Amino acid sequence: MKIAVIGHVRFPIARPFMGGMEAHCWHLCRGLRARGHDVTLFAAGDSDWGGKVEPVVDVHYDREFPWHKWHGTPELTGHLDAAFERLLPRLAEGGFDVVHNNSLHRFPPRFAARHRIPMVTSLHVPPFDVLKRAVADGGAPWSLFTTCSQRQLGAWFDGADAPFARVVPNGIDLADWPFRPEGDGTAVWMGRITPTKGTHLAAQAAKIAGIPLRIYGTIEDQGYFDTEISPLLGERVQYGGHLQGADLTGAIARASVLLFTPLWDEPFGLAAIEAMACGLPIAAVENGAIREVAGDVAHYAVADAGELAVALSAAVGISRLAARMRVERLFTLERMLGAYEGMYTRAVDAVDERFDMPSFEAFQLPPYQSAAFLRSFPARCAIK
Repeated sequence: MKIAVIGHVRFPIARPFMGGMEAHCWHLCRGLRARGHDVTLFAAGDSDWGGKVEPVVDVHYDREFPWHKWHGTPELTGHLDAAFERLLPRLAEGGFDVVHNNSLHRFPPRFAARHRIPMVTSLHVPPFDVLKRAVADGGAPWSLFTTCSQRQLGAWFDGADAPFARVVPNGIDLADWPFRPEGDGTAVWMGRITPTKGTHLAAQAAKIAGIPLRIYGTIEDQGYFDTEISPLLGERVQYGGHLQGADLTGAIARASVLLFTPLWDEPFGLAAIEAMACGLPIAAVENGAIREVAGDVAHYAVADAGELAVALSAAVGISRLAARMRVERLFTLERMLGAYEGMYTRAVDAVDERFDMPSFEAFQLPPYQSAAFLRSFPARCAIK
């Protein structure tokens, strides 16, 4: 298939990954190419996955519009709306068999539904109002959705029947996260260092439990790091920087347990399965889908440092082999790619189905929905 993949444009789709969405998209593109597909990534222009990149914006938007300052502002919204308005005709005219949309922008799902463009939209975050409305409007036999956990499927569709959606759990390349049968007695934490990720709670719990902790990841919120994390650093709690590749894998695999501390409705937890693949059990704050992901290779706590310290001490005793086997069974890259390919085929095969789309008259659609614009589409994109 000729596949267009749309990435989230807050950060570049490139190593070192700023977060799970960037890692997911990078591995998705490379995995699809390895399976024989022709893949073009539409993303920030400073992305690099080793293949074709078409810029949605010249550089990732967090450089010019840092999310913590500009989120929800007319300036950032206008910047992104203009970029996606320019993108949509390129998708329609590019001769793609299917589009895999990871953008979190509201335009693509409605666009695909209205113009019969085979699309699979992956919803990587908890629902927010603007995109949730677009998802409700944008479902069709050829415009499908995935979530990475059953919990998120229920959240996005309010527990109702979702005929155009299914769960496709995230998957990782096991070769990137080799199993190590023994740990060194330390704990690790990895991810974006920002309040919603709860890094401070991991440090506090490790201190209480008396277990050395190393923290790895990009400092997304410098003020949070300076006020909440830095005072906790010392001989027993250390910040190891933003590592990548084999350096990060080695640092994680040496440890005995992962602290996983979401303080928001975590949709999945890619860091958890990466650590589990190396053999690490989990001590987790139970928010979002982590119990669905980690199952019985974790101990769980509420967002309290003392309770998390108890879970941390207990989790060290969980079998490392059991953690690895859970990932091998449920969360491999090949399993994920196979599920996506099935969704692509379903969307492509359904493009000519009769289906009554809801009226779009009530929606405030941008100028690209004009009649003149629609006449420029390939025939298969017209409304039938």
